[in-house]
Amino acid sequence: MTKKATSLLLTLATSILFWGVTASGAGEDWKIVPNKQVCMVTNAHFSRPQIPVEQDNKTYYGCCENCKATIQKNATSRSATDPQSKKSVDKATAIIAANDAGEVMYFETKANFEKYVHNLKSIKR
Repeated sequence: MTKKATSLLLTLATSILFWGVTASGAGEDWKIVPNKQVCMVTNAHFSRPQIPVEQDNKTYYGCCENCKATIQKNATSRSATDPQSKKSVDKATAIIAANDAGEVMYFETKANFEKYVHNLKSIKR
């Protein structure tokens, strides 16, 4: 498989995982987690720190050498969409929330996270 094909597959898998999180996460508890415990390519929370990747004077994190390479080469892997504001956010500076399954979401601000969680709880009732 070519590097371009591998990168495309990783991007597609990441997108599917991210959108699955926002759809399935409605009944789950979300909490803010340290950025260094998140693989920012697979969008998964781990209990231990991940591999730091310096890019454009910011620190991103990946869980393996493939994710490290993706962060370095693929700018789209370094951003996400805030589910509350629908704005693009830089994963290095985002507020990151995770659920018990290890799925993550990226927020522009802590206030956006709190509003999103409040809305989820309102829907759940």
